[in-house]
Amino acid sequence: MRLVWLLIVLAGSTFWFIREVQARPIARPPGVLAPYAPFQAPLRPQSEVRLEKPGYQFRPVAHFELEARVLSKRLYRYDAAAAIAPVDLALGWGRMSDTAVLRRLSIRQSDRFYFYAWRGEPPIPAEEIVVSSANMHLIPGNDQIRLRLERVKPGHLVRIQGFLVNVTGPRGFYWNTSTVRHDSGNGACEIVWVADLAVR
Repeated sequence: MRLVWLLIVLAGSTFWFIREVQARPIARPPGVLAPYAPFQAPLRPQSEVRLEKPGYQFRPVAHFELEARVLSKRLYRYDAAAAIAPVDLALGWGRMSDTAVLRRLSIRQSDRFYFYAWRGEPPIPAEEIVVSSANMHLIPGNDQIRLRLERVKPGHLVRIQGFLVNVTGPRGFYWNTSTVRHDSGNGACEIVWVADLAVR
């Protein structure tokens, strides 16, 4: 009986250790790691982009590319959008990819929103935080991309190529993407069909 309990404790400890290692943020030295703002370009009128997932319709509104630092990650399993966008990433570029800035911010995600706070004076102007970071709802273009998104950790640098999309779906579901970087609050998140993803 003692051996059984020992094995149970050992298995639990191993699971806890693996989970903690997997969740541990990637350490980065101070300095801007992703200097450029996202690139966005209108679709050509004659271009035809077919994006498909059963039961949903996707209307691409722009080409979209970015390289950014992952500030936070949140998995979703049970809300109305989880079937198409199981992962949200809060992403930062410019000075919002600098460890020296991020150390002075508290960052979290909840209910498809991204929140940040600071004590005393902000490390950079609040307006710069808004235009240099965003919460993005990510729609993986295939299962391999979905798995990679689920394994991403805060501190990773990601390069995403794809499309900003508006979505309609079952039971009156609709989701419209932001197309600007200076907005905040409800409706300010980008909805990105991820056609290609690199992580480092």
